[in-house]
Amino acid sequence: MSVDVNMAEIAQLFIEESLEGLDIMESGLLNLDLGAADPETMNAIFRAAHSIKGGGATFGFMEISEFAHHVETLLDEMRQGERPVVREGVDLLLQSVDCIRDMIGCLASGNVDTARAKELETQLEAMLQQGPGSAAGASESAATETDAQDAASQADAGTEQAGAGWNIRFRPGPGVFKSCNDPLRMFRELESLGELAVRVVGDADLDFETLEPEECWLGWDLELRTSAGREAVEEVFAWVADECELGLEPILAAVADEAPAEAQPVAAVDAPAVPAKAEAAKAQNDPAGAKPAARPAAKSAGKSAGKSVGKSVGKSVGKSIGKAASASQETGSIRVNIDKVDALINLVGELVITQSMLSRYNGDFDFTQIQGLREGLTQLSRNTRELQESVMAIRMLPISFAFSRFPRLVRDTGNALGKNVELKLVGENTELDKTVLEKIGDPLVHLVRNSLDHGLETPEERVAAGKPETGILELNAYHEGGNIVIEVIDDGAGINKDKVLAKARERGLVGPDEQLADDRINNLIFMAGFSTADEVSDLSGRGVGMDVVRRNIADLGGHVSVQSECGVGSKFTIRLPLTLAILDGQLVRVGKESYIVSLVSIVETIQVSADKVNQIAGESELFKLRDEYLPVLRLHELFGIQADSTRIDDGLLVVAEANGQRVGIFVDDLQEQQQVVIKSLEANYRQMQGISGATILGDGTVALILDVPGLIQLYYDRNGGARHQAAAVA
Repeated sequence: MSVDVNMAEIAQLFIEESLEGLDIMESGLLNLDLGAADPETMNAIFRAAHSIKGGGATFGFMEISEFAHHVETLLDEMRQGERPVVREGVDLLLQSVDCIRDMIGCLASGNVDTARAKELETQLEAMLQQGPGSAAGASESAATETDAQDAASQADAGTEQAGAGWNIRFRPGPGVFKSCNDPLRMFRELESLGELAVRVVGDADLDFETLEPEECWLGWDLELRTSAGREAVEEVFAWVADECELGLEPILAAVADEAPAEAQPVAAVDAPAVPAKAEAAKAQNDPAGAKPAARPAAKSAGKSAGKSVGKSVGKSVGKSIGKAASASQETGSIRVNIDKVDALINLVGELVITQSMLSRYNGDFDFTQIQGLREGLTQLSRNTRELQESVMAIRMLPISFAFSRFPRLVRDTGNALGKNVELKLVGENTELDKTVLEKIGDPLVHLVRNSLDHGLETPEERVAAGKPETGILELNAYHEGGNIVIEVIDDGAGINKDKVLAKARERGLVGPDEQLADDRINNLIFMAGFSTADEVSDLSGRGVGMDVVRRNIADLGGHVSVQSECGVGSKFTIRLPLTLAILDGQLVRVGKESYIVSLVSIVETIQVSADKVNQIAGESELFKLRDEYLPVLRLHELFGIQADSTRIDDGLLVVAEANGQRVGIFVDDLQEQQQVVIKSLEANYRQMQGISGATILGDGTVALILDVPGLIQLYYDRNGGARHQAAAVA
């Protein structure tokens, strides 16, 4: 049982690190300069691909490992300067990243789809066989050929020329198998670099009766004939660098053709553990009985053994890694900076000290100790607040996790639309809660695609309008008060208000004679079923997307607005709470009941005289706020409770906004503002329209948290045509 748990944990780590590696590859590929790539960037991309290949082989997922090997080969030629970085190669590598990501996603089902991988493998092989394909590459190849001829002539002359290969002394520690590292996998890696011969080295004094079968008591001497450098060979052993002895000596060209005296095929490693060790010890003691290795046979045997071991490992951890893949997609994990953990531990220590100080007052207490008790309670309050902030900080992640998908999205979408787009990311280190971060991704994708499709013009249209050919799309994030603000800004054509208004009237969303202000026209694009696209495409035209954006953002307790100027550009602004666990709210009272309204939803609070309120159809009420008529929502009527007074001038109106609509919520009184911990009402009772949750106040009473969008919908549901009546009065 413990083995399964450990394998599941290791599999989870493999998935997380592989997905992180793919993100590194994608980001690096998008930032490459065509023609002359940055060496550090290329090395980072190569290392990520190499780790994924090695991890896949370790767990027996040979489909992933073998496909990653083709990708790694192309990357290696680029980073070594043997192949120029061209758009075709980068595009193919980006497709390969997507393919590996899909293959890892398939691990949960236990069946990896290799159809796309085979197709891309064919394209990768074709590109590798074509050679560099440039004048620079041809001249470099010619220079390489000349160098090879010079080296050959020097070897013929009997000079000792290094670079024919490496003699490798590999002595792993006893626990190498327990960390899921397999020497056979490393030998397969070495075989990909050249021709390999292996000799097993054992200890003749081993006591096989007391030998631990899960520990490694063998070593290996290897001869690798290759042109690869020291760094490439050492990288094969990078996974076990801290638990092995490794020595490398270059093979001199003058003696490169001499075969090792006691080489054995790699296949010997695939024998059962204890007999293999015994045979190794016997061979070590009896050199005459050892047979020279045949390199082609060793290579074939190594591949055969690799597939055998790979399948075996795949069967033993397949279920565990499938569950881990599923868990990774559903819950994920958070990597926390050690400084945040240290701060949390220190605060817990402070809290324990304060608790110890207050415990003195559990016994005999008199009023002479009141000052000490007050100081202790003040300290407890400060510790609790700091502890809360530290715990919340652990869940805070930079918004760069959400922004990281957009360089690829903008690149691919811009190419598909024939538009030149420059993406600017500002405020990537701005932090917000992990839950909010996960849920804001889809709305941002919709807004970015909307800007690319509807906002930014084609190069020809931009030149005709006196603009640069390349459009600018900016994602900006920053903190403002207790909220995070995210802006999606483009310098495109802006919103054509006449076209929007005409479409809205055509669909019956606006009356034929109804006149709207500019901001209300702009907000029409968030209505369900609304689209200004003349044709339906893969990106737009079906009237879905922007209404989903507004609804999803409202579900997070935020709101979205848009500002636009025709011919200049548009700016979509999303305002969200930093976390969904704690709410900055305004406490209001209706009769004996207390409710909480999110500060994000509140515009202002006013007192209204009765002459400012108009009654429509004997039921619905509207009050005039400057140049706008707003509906009056009486909480005591909606929730069926007793209010102090029903006269409009005896109470207050809390002007709240949601989904582009403003209303006045009638309450008896305002109380204090405070942070409250949100408790799910649905999980503890049932879902209620107009209520998003509950909290426990300082006096122990329960207060309901108002869901302003749901409250507005509840009002209109109960008042039939109130929405159209309000529009008619306006």
